[in-house]
Amino acid sequence: MDEVQHKFVDVGGLKLHVAEIGTGPNVVLFLHGFPEIWYSWRHQMIALANAGFQAIAPDHRGYGLSNPPTQPDKASFAEILTDLLSLLDALQIAKVFLVAKDFGVWPAYLLAVLHPERVLGMVTIGVPLKPKRSAFHQYLPEGFYMSRWREPGRAEADFGRLDVKTVVRNIYILFSRSEIPMAAENQEIMDLVDLSTPLPPWFTEEDLATYGALYEKSGFQTTLQVPYRSSGDDPNITDPKVKVPVLLIMGGKNYILRFQGIEDYINNGEMNELVPDLEIKFLPEGTHFVQEQSPDEVNQLILTFLAKNV
Repeated sequence: MDEVQHKFVDVGGLKLHVAEIGTGPNVVLFLHGFPEIWYSWRHQMIALANAGFQAIAPDHRGYGLSNPPTQPDKASFAEILTDLLSLLDALQIAKVFLVAKDFGVWPAYLLAVLHPERVLGMVTIGVPLKPKRSAFHQYLPEGFYMSRWREPGRAEADFGRLDVKTVVRNIYILFSRSEIPMAAENQEIMDLVDLSTPLPPWFTEEDLATYGALYEKSGFQTTLQVPYRSSGDDPNITDPKVKVPVLLIMGGKNYILRFQGIEDYINNGEMNELVPDLEIKFLPEGTHFVQEQSPDEVNQLILTFLAKNV
């Protein structure tokens, strides 16, 4: 990772940590999800830089090395969108391709529909674009991980029983499975992973140490607020259609496919109403972390998409 450069960019008085590599004329902005940081894009950033692109991956506010907001319990997706626009302005970047995963797909969508002049195209990984954030907790039992983590103090108490590195380890193991993380009434989410369970083979102890060190700095306060507790900050979007080309990459074993209606939404053409210029690629063995699990395949899909749309 030595070739990746790091800097801090001031966005409205908050220091945003940014990793970057490459000097090409076309810029790709990577937006991570939870519990990820810029590092989750390490394989893609190097591949794109080698292909002549400039790759930029910020840590969202309160994640990784980026400063937390002054009021973490009020952090919102609207702030992330503002951060992204300020970042592009500070770096004097007029237009970008977006590559987004997990909750990063929502600010990517907002950027594309509210500021289409800044976006050339978009790749979403693991989560399909939707015009509103889905409230899946309304349709699943109380033990659903999102329901538990939405409850103030519940996840903090659960996570607080373990060291930070073990929390990240457990979430990576849980989210790599094809089943939705669901606790029984007398369980917490962290109890779903036995301490003897090995890491996924594509996620090393060195990777875990990198995540653990950064979460030691940031903690989980902002990261639980966004995405899990920041409901109600959806903007009014008059025209929800995405007018740029979009590639959706889904792992066939991604537990998200078990959420109510998601697989039908992807496969029955409904998504094309929102995204007319849509391409969908399934990687049958792929999990929620398919970009880390199968980097060569994902890199090739992204590069093929970019080559068609530059």
